[in-house]
Amino acid sequence: MTYSVAVRDAALLAVCQGLSFGRAAQVVGVSDKTIGMWWRDSVGMPVFRRQKPVSDPLRPDSVPGRGLTLEERIEIQSGVRAGLSQREIGWRIGRDQSVISRELARHRGVDGQYCAAVAELSAQRGRRRPKEFKLNTNPSLAAQITDWMDDGWSPKLIATVLEIDHPDDKTWRVSHETIYQALYVQGRGQLRQDLARQLSTGRTARKSREGASRRSPSPFKDALKISQRPAEVEDRAVPGHWEGDLILGAGNRSAIGTLVERTTRFTILLHLPNCHTATEVAGAMIREMSKLPDHLRRSITWDRGTELADYVDIQLDLQAPVYFCDPHSPWQRGTNENTNRLLRHWFAKGSDLSAWTAEDLRHVADKLNARPRPTLELRTPAQAFNEFLLTA
Repeated sequence: MTYSVAVRDAALLAVCQGLSFGRAAQVVGVSDKTIGMWWRDSVGMPVFRRQKPVSDPLRPDSVPGRGLTLEERIEIQSGVRAGLSQREIGWRIGRDQSVISRELARHRGVDGQYCAAVAELSAQRGRRRPKEFKLNTNPSLAAQITDWMDDGWSPKLIATVLEIDHPDDKTWRVSHETIYQALYVQGRGQLRQDLARQLSTGRTARKSREGASRRSPSPFKDALKISQRPAEVEDRAVPGHWEGDLILGAGNRSAIGTLVERTTRFTILLHLPNCHTATEVAGAMIREMSKLPDHLRRSITWDRGTELADYVDIQLDLQAPVYFCDPHSPWQRGTNENTNRLLRHWFAKGSDLSAWTAEDLRHVADKLNARPRPTLELRTPAQAFNEFLLTA
């Protein structure tokens, strides 16, 4: 026998208001098996008798707040069945269309239909506090998540796959945030705490978002960006544009500064015997580059390391702008990166670079600058640099 949508809605409302399937069947005039079928198709979950029933829409007993009321949900139900757009439904009840969109996404039934009474009951259950943690109620789900994490799956991937594998069973679907809480919050869920080490971050404790706001402001906030360099720097047509960085020793406790001229690949090494603070690096750079004529110190490009936090002093003393690479983009100083790789022939990784004297560094720089380069048609950087050094 076929029943109207109105009869189905009345039956579901009766169940949501606390009646059993048998009692609702007597009130509406259908069999309890039919109501049970409607309930499973719409809700996909059992009836919990201890759940407080939804209020009677004719006698609302709650004060309207941010959440939708049953009356508003009935209007949404009517609008959906009348074929109205979400914008039109929102206008009818005085809500933004985004509220309607979220409501339909959250509370459509398993059969794809929207029923106001069922949506109200679902919303009430979602508001219950304290809420039982989902992984506590489904040990099988917790075990599946554990297996996947042991295989290196991320919480986001797990949540996505669960949604695809169980589209009609919300008891087998969790958000990635739920998984993170189970890992980082004590007493949450049944996941092993050591699983946090399986995450790509390797953190065993959650990192507070407030940490970034408490950091001191970046010294490069007002600095020139590499994208602001003139075109002549990129095409190497004009000499005098330099790229620089540090070569670090064992435990980052020692360092040597490197400066490379882009057109000729001529290299200058900065002696930093005591430390590599911003003051020391700036002093060494100004000392060495002041020996150059003005036309051979047109600009400097550096990585965003704190060792160059005093870049303003460098700009003023050398009368040359300092440009900085984008964050985490050392490859943008390709000439310097390649030169540093060559310098590792002398300055091995993990060694103590403080053992090298200023005279030693000049000797190494001379060796490198006397090496023929295919990019210079087998001329040496010293030969190419001397040609420009003699020009006015």
